[in-house]
Order: sequence, then C-alpha cells, then structure tokens
Amino acid sequence: MSDQDELKVRISNLYKVFGKNPQGVMDKVQAGISKTDLLDQTGHVMGLNDISLDIPARRIQVIMGLSGSGKSTLIRHINRLIEPTAGEIWIDGENVLEMNPAQLRDLRRFKTSMVFQKFGLLPHRTVEQNVSYGLEIQGVDENDAAKRSAHWIDRVGLSGFEKHYPGQLSGGMQQRVGLARALATDAEILLMDEAFSALDPLIRTDMQSILLDLQEELHKTIIFITHDLDEALRLGENIAILRDGAVIQTGTAQNIVMKPADDYIRDFVADINRGRVITMRSIMGPVSSNITATIPASTPLEEALPLLNNIDGQSATVVDKTGTPIGAIDLSTAIEAMRVAE
Repeated sequence: MSDQDELKVRISNLYKVFGKNPQGVMDKVQAGISKTDLLDQTGHVMGLNDISLDIPARRIQVIMGLSGSGKSTLIRHINRLIEPTAGEIWIDGENVLEMNPAQLRDLRRFKTSMVFQKFGLLPHRTVEQNVSYGLEIQGVDENDAAKRSAHWIDRVGLSGFEKHYPGQLSGGMQQRVGLARALATDAEILLMDEAFSALDPLIRTDMQSILLDLQEELHKTIIFITHDLDEALRLGENIAILRDGAVIQTGTAQNIVMKPADDYIRDFVADINRGRVITMRSIMGPVSSNITATIPASTPLEEALPLLNNIDGQSATVVDKTGTPIGAIDLSTAIEAMRVAE
C-alpha cells in the first residue's frame, strides 16, 4: 500500500481457533504449533493464525487460498459474523470488536454489503424485491428504494426481469441480482465471498468484467475471496494468499508472479500465462531521453512484445495514465522477463 492510499480496513494479529476452549490453547498457537498438531493434541481447529492486513480504500483486495486456508473465515470477521479468539479489526479508525449491538447493526446496514457464493436470494421475492431488501432494512422510503433498485437492476443488465423470481433465472442472472442488491445500499465496503465460484467459466468471466467496469466508476473498497488464481490476478489490485490460516504472501499480481515467496506460491503460479500478468511498469528501467516512442505502463508483456519489435530501435518510453514518462523498456528486457518467467 502506497503512502497516499487511505487505509479503510486494518486487521491486526487476528486469530480464530474453533473448539471447546480456544483461549486455553492460545499459548500453543502463539508458540507456533502447526494446524495439524493443534488438532491432534487438543482437538481444536486453527481457523486464522496471526493475520495482519492493511486494506486501502477504493481498491480491490483479493484474499485467495485453497479450501481450508481460512479465507472465508477471515472475511466473516470483518463485519463480525464470526467473533475472533484474539486480535483487532478496525474500519475507518473504529474498532469493530468494541462496537455495541446498535453500532454493529449500523455497520452491517450502511457500511458493508455482502455477496455470497450461493447467491443468498429470497426465493419468494421478485428481482426488484430482492434488490430493494437492503434498502428496506435501512429504512429507505419505498418510492426511493424502488428507483434505486431499478437503477442497479439496469446497471447489471437485468432490465425486463424485475418481476421474475430467482427460480426463473440462470445462475449468472441470480448472481447479478445479488450484486445489484449489494450495490443498491451504497455501502462503502463490498464483501464478496467466492461470489463467482458457482458460475460456469464464461459467465464467471462476464461477471468479473461487470465488476471491473462498475469499480472504474464507483471506487468501492472491495474484499474479494477466491480460490482461483486466474480470477485473483485479474481482479486484485492487491492479493493476499493464505495457507492453513496464515498469510503466506501479499502484493500485486506482478509481485507474486515474479517474486513468489516460497515453493508453495511458486507452484501456485507455475502455469500462469506471465505474458498477461507482467506489465511494463514492473520491468521497466530508468527514463531515457533518447527514446521517442511511448508505451503505457499498464501494457502487458504479450501485447508489448510485438509493439517493441516494430519500433525503430526496439525501445520505448514507459508512460503513466497522464502521459508522463516514468521509465523505459526495450525488446531484449521484455523477452528476458518472459523467458525467466517460463
């Protein structure tokens, strides 16, 4: 997280142990006992192990890991659907664990919204009634709620289906309803727990595109849980990878692909198409005054290689979104980045 990023959520030294006496085994957990040994010796399950994570405002934070890694347990701590065994959670400088019931209800009603893997729609309510549900909970006027619901139904591409029931919709359409419901409340933080995992691959890709397009406009703080690395690399401005309840590595997609923290992460990224992930920003050298051709910093390797090959001198100045030079890249460096990645 850069210095200019505003901190939205701070998770500090968070632990969750499931069992009859979690506090009674915390000395073993904090001494470094493994998840397997904790279960064998005490019958307790380590859900989260000393998680610390700073999440900036208006960005997409992806938390990924395999089944049992603790990712869904972690996201449910943010709005206190699960109580931690130890640690702290702060949102906008407020300690979530010190909130009284009324404050916690307000957090869930106004500041956070959640999109679930299994959609979580009410089957006896129509699309428009499902989308307006959160607004009803907030106490929004019925007419205003109807207008806001109609707006978000249109934004997710479901105009014309307002009177349909969830059972009359495909899985992808149902998840669009869930996304519209979450956005309708205008919550600052969107919690998405394996939101697209139940969808077919093409529909899943479509939902990812919808989310990215909406984020370009809305700039929400989105905490997105997934077990799929391709999805994590596409969506995440920052990615945290969990294993056995602990954070193994955090960073941008480029950081994780180019500098895996250990063999576990290295195995994760082994089959990734590096040409689609690595950008000019991550491999550029110092600015050179002798290069006139330019290339955007966000250009991925697979697009940059043919461009550089067709430029006289096979070198380009790397520019940011404003066109300001921030570095330089040449064809040999780009090829080397691809070769080393392989």
